[in-house]
Amino acid sequence: MADKILYGRSAGFFPTFERRPGPIKTNMHYCPGCGHGILHKLIAEAIQDFGIKDKTIIIAPVGCAVFSYYYFDCFGISVPHGRAPAVGTGLARANQENIVISYQGDGDLASIGFNQISQAANRGENLAVFFVNNAIYGMTGGQMAPTTLPGQKTQTTPQGRSVSTEGYPLKVSETVAALDAPVYVERVALSTVQNIRKARLAIRKALTNSIERKGFSLVECLSGCPVNLKMHAKEMNEFLDNQMSRYFPLGVYKDIADSRDPLQRAEGIYDPRQVKELLYPVKVADGVSESFRNPSRIFEAERRIKLAGSGGQGVLSLGYMLATMGKLRNFNVSWLPSYGPEMRGGTANCSVVLSRHPIGSPLVERDCNLLIALNQSSLDKYLPELKRNGILLYDESNVRQPENTGEQILYTLPASDLATQLGDLKYANSVLLGAVAVMMCDLFLDDDDKADFDRVFEEAIMDCFREKETVVQANIRAFYIGKENARRISR
Repeated sequence: MADKILYGRSAGFFPTFERRPGPIKTNMHYCPGCGHGILHKLIAEAIQDFGIKDKTIIIAPVGCAVFSYYYFDCFGISVPHGRAPAVGTGLARANQENIVISYQGDGDLASIGFNQISQAANRGENLAVFFVNNAIYGMTGGQMAPTTLPGQKTQTTPQGRSVSTEGYPLKVSETVAALDAPVYVERVALSTVQNIRKARLAIRKALTNSIERKGFSLVECLSGCPVNLKMHAKEMNEFLDNQMSRYFPLGVYKDIADSRDPLQRAEGIYDPRQVKELLYPVKVADGVSESFRNPSRIFEAERRIKLAGSGGQGVLSLGYMLATMGKLRNFNVSWLPSYGPEMRGGTANCSVVLSRHPIGSPLVERDCNLLIALNQSSLDKYLPELKRNGILLYDESNVRQPENTGEQILYTLPASDLATQLGDLKYANSVLLGAVAVMMCDLFLDDDDKADFDRVFEEAIMDCFREKETVVQANIRAFYIGKENARRISR
C-alpha cells in the first residue's frame, strides 16, 4: 500500500491546489464551514487506501461540486447540469475496470438530474454516487432546492417553504432504495466526529461495491452551507443534527451487496476492423472503382468543416451529406449538430471532420479549414475561426462578400435563388453541396477522378434522403445545378 499521507493531506489529493482567483491568494473554492472539504478528504483517503487512483474517474456537474477537479489527483470530468449519471454510465460500460464516482449536489441530482439518477439506479450501473444534500442551492446564492425543509427560508422562499405551494422536500435515499437494482443506499451527516466516522465507512463501502462490480451505490451526505443559510459553524451542525436529520433520517436504507454476484456485461467493441464493418459500406456503387475510395486521393491532412445558417435552411442535412461522402470514401468522420432554438428561423450549425486518422474531438473551433455560411450572421460569427489559408463558401443570395479575407480562398453561388427557381428553397443545401464538389475538384482532384467523385456525392444524397424517395432526384438535380453555378472569386 502506498503512503496514505503527504504533507498532512491524503496522497489522493494533488500535492498543491490551484487557488481561487482574486486578491486573497489563500482562498479555497469552498466557503468556510462547507461540508465539501470534509467529504473530499474522506473520498481521497479511500481512493489512496484502496490503490485505485489510476483507474478512478470523478464526474462532477454544475454546482459547487464542479470544483472537485481542482483537488483530486485522479481522472475527472465536468459535465452538464444533472448529467453525471449518464456520463458515468458510458464510462463504466466502456471500460469495466473504471471506478466511476458521481459527485453531485442536491440542486443538481434532486432537480434537473433526478430522472438521470433514477434511471442509472434502476439499471444497476456500477457507480458510486456521493450526494451532497445541504437543503439549498449554494453556488447561485441560496435559492430553494428540492431538499429545502418545510418552513425553511431561502432567497426564493423568504417567508419559508410552503408545502402547499412548493411541495415537500424530496427524499432521495428512500426513493432510490425502493428500486430493485441498487445494492447499497445510506444517508450520513457531515456534522459531529461520530457522524463523520460513519460517513467514512459508508464511502468505503460504496467504493468497495464498485471495485467488486456489485452495481449501484448511493451515499447521501447531509452537509452544511453556513454562508447561504446565514449560520455560524456551531449553529450549522446543530441544524444538521436536530432539523435536517429529523426530516432526512440517517442510516442504511439498503445493503444487499453481499447477496449480489458481480455484474457481467458484454465487452465493448474495440477491434477497429469490427467498427469498420459496422460503419462503412461494403458494396461499391457501379462505375466507382475501389481505388478511388482510398482517402489519400483527396488530401493528406485532416479537414475540419463548420456549416452555419438559420433553422430550415438545411444546414444539418448538408453537414450530414458531407460526412456521408467522407464515410463512403473510407475516411474517419464525425458530424456534430447544434440545433439552437428548435424552430425555423433559429440558429443552426454543425461541425464535420474528415480525417485519415482517428478523430480526437468532433468540435470545430478556431481551426476551421472550410466554412460554409448560409446567412450573414453566421458568416460574421464564424469567419474569425477560419484558418488563414482556409476556404470560405457562402450563399451570395443571403451573404455579402466579406472584406479583408487575406489568404483565404473564396467560393460562392446564389444557392437560395437557384433553389427557389427549382421550386423549393429547401433545395439550397444540395445546391451548396454541388459547390463543395467544385471546390474539392479544383483543389484536390485530377481530371480522371471527377466523374467518380460525382457518383459518391450522389450516394451521399441518396443516403440522406433515403426515406424521402420522391425528393432524391430533385436534390441530385440541385446538386448538379450548384456545380454549374459555383465560382471561385479571384482577387
